[in-house]
Amino acid sequence: MALVSLAALIAGARSGALVSFPTDTVPALAVRPDRASDIFRLKQRSPDKPLVLMAANWRELSPFIDVENEALKNWQQVAQKYFPGALTLVLPASDRGCMLNQGFRTLGVRIPDSKIAIAILQQTGAMLTTSANKSKQPPLRKMLEIAESFPRVLTLGEAISIDERLGSGLPSTVIEWVAGDWLVHRQGAVRCFV
Repeated sequence: MALVSLAALIAGARSGALVSFPTDTVPALAVRPDRASDIFRLKQRSPDKPLVLMAANWRELSPFIDVENEALKNWQQVAQKYFPGALTLVLPASDRGCMLNQGFRTLGVRIPDSKIAIAILQQTGAMLTTSANKSKQPPLRKMLEIAESFPRVLTLGEAISIDERLGSGLPSTVIEWVAGDWLVHRQGAVRCFV
């Protein structure tokens, strides 16, 4: 079991280790963008289920999305209204962003409404994330459960309650700009937008 301090989690994340920390929705499994295959292996996740890029601010996300796209203003308006928050925007990816999820030309991006997640992401930069669970299992919400289920993952065990359910338990709402309008891929914590 690897419950670690905030400093150890940040150092591990920077060096490429898999980490877990709370967010506003459910705790995340996270890894540097160049280590995506580690999460897919750990979760036994199908490669046709893309990961989400989470960051502390829009600036950290922009190298991974197609900022030349004509819909950029629409994305930014929604981001200004709902970031930080429980909303994932699926956007056209830049060449760099296309390398994160094999076979995808889009990328889900999110800025969580969680002080601890933001503090971590400010130190690590953008991280590829997913919920902390094995594929097709419900998300784990207690850091102690995550540490027990994933003993090789550096799991935050400092400045939080490790044996209480963390986050809202609701997934983020996932939307994509398609043919001039927002398409809801998954209804989650954010009920209405734009």
